[in-house]
Amino acid sequence: MSFFRENLFLIPILSWIMAVLIKGVYFAYKGKFSVSSALGSGGMPSVHSALVTSLTTAIGIKYGVFSDLFITCLVFSTIIIYDAINVRFEAGLHARALNNLRCSKEQSTEYTFNESIGHLPEEAFVGSVVGILTAVIFMSF
Repeated sequence: MSFFRENLFLIPILSWIMAVLIKGVYFAYKGKFSVSSALGSGGMPSVHSALVTSLTTAIGIKYGVFSDLFITCLVFSTIIIYDAINVRFEAGLHARALNNLRCSKEQSTEYTFNESIGHLPEEAFVGSVVGILTAVIFMSF
């Protein structure tokens, strides 16, 4: 057995690191790099998607895609990605509306709501690809 097959918990950790690094490079390319943006919610790629798809892929490789464990991971991964694209994205739109409302009423802007907490479908897709590739690559060692 390979090292990573025996230590599956490392696959999502490596996927998280890869996605954060890619996100940092992407923000730097856009001229908006900051450590908080690379580590924060939202943005390209989705770290949530990378994390859950890497675990699901690793479980599928180790136990098979017809195992109960893989199906359970797949269901939870789908829920998490759905939440990132829909629920959290909508919450970000609400935060933007509230921030704009506060600014238009000239209220104190000491605190603003975080607008970047969700993902566009393409951000979730790229995160999923990062997660799958990370798991496939490291599970072969």
